[in-house]
Amino acid sequence: MRRSGPPGSAGDRHWRGSARLAVSCALLFCALSLLVDWDAGSLTPLRALLWITLSAVACTVLLPHRVSAGPGWLAVRTPWRRRLVHTHALVSVRQYDGVSSHLVLRDVHGHHLELDPRVLAANPLLWHELDTGVRRSLERGTLRQGAEVLERLGHRIDDEGLQAVLRASGLS
Repeated sequence: MRRSGPPGSAGDRHWRGSARLAVSCALLFCALSLLVDWDAGSLTPLRALLWITLSAVACTVLLPHRVSAGPGWLAVRTPWRRRLVHTHALVSVRQYDGVSSHLVLRDVHGHHLELDPRVLAANPLLWHELDTGVRRSLERGTLRQGAEVLERLGHRIDDEGLQAVLRASGLS
């Protein structure tokens, strides 16, 4: 399996499937809208361009963020930019709940990023890299806010992992 990041980095193992689903949905929308417009007899080159543009926008909106991590860093790549924080120099971690729960991480260099905590729960290697960096931040005394947020998240991830192991072994 090829990796997109530097050697020793971990990535979201479900990203390719989610990206494939986003592209498939956008292509299906494009095909159906063009087909319906053609069947109605109102398809023109300008309208076709409109449907293709709307499909591209839908693909961009549906495309998930790509999360990767390595020793001392965590990165989130969107279609427009890449955000990176140094996990060994975190200052604060906040979790915002609601319709879309997300974590906001800030480091001493002023960098920040947002990510969905479900990505960490689904990817143990990403969680391990973040947890290792958080421990270093705690040792250095830079992490002043949010250690309890990550501790709760870690317990939840561990509990989910244990339940998965028990289900797979038939003990649950």
